[in-house]
Amino acid sequence: MERTIRVTGRGKMNVKPDTIELNIFVSKVYPEYAEAMEASAEMTEVLKAAAEHAGFDPRDLKTTGFSVNMNYEGVYDEKGNWKNKFAGYRYDHNLALRFDADNVKLGKMLWELSDCGADAEISINHTVKDPEPIRNELLAKAVKDSRTKAEVLAAASGVSLGDIISVDYSWGEMQIYNRTVDNLTFGSNSKISMTEESFDMDIEADDIHIRDTVTVIWEIR
Repeated sequence: MERTIRVTGRGKMNVKPDTIELNIFVSKVYPEYAEAMEASAEMTEVLKAAAEHAGFDPRDLKTTGFSVNMNYEGVYDEKGNWKNKFAGYRYDHNLALRFDADNVKLGKMLWELSDCGADAEISINHTVKDPEPIRNELLAKAVKDSRTKAEVLAAASGVSLGDIISVDYSWGEMQIYNRTVDNLTFGSNSKISMTEESFDMDIEADDIHIRDTVTVIWEIR
């Protein structure tokens, strides 16, 4: 019978963010499907114009999710029974704008969003432009940690490590970001009169703390 040792290694890193991801969510209900589609298209143009006024290329404002669905609301009927009533068609549109971490650019974009009349919900993530080298380094740290632990266990048990038999890793997509601001809402009545067409943003994002694991099985001799 083959003798083995199975050890899970853990890698940990602190990463300084260099990119801002501004997420914009707009949603509204209309009586007809065509109205919802048309209103969504119009709102998209409004948001692109806001991005352009803030100094961005409007093409950088990307759709990350879009849907139009039947919307229902709960009501009591004449007999006092609770039921769902068709209320129209609701469009949900998620958009994202990514740019180098720059509080001046962020302040300008937020000001334009507050001034364009859009009923928008905003969240701000701080992330990294190129996550792949970070993921690779983190995985290497996890494998190294697994080997270190395996060597300690093997030495304590009076055996030596042989060949690697298998490596178990989830390969899931790791999200590298900090949610800096959540549920910031700008409505159609939120216009703000300012001398400078920008908000003075003073955001110093914390390092992103990431970790991952890998399980390695070695032959022992």
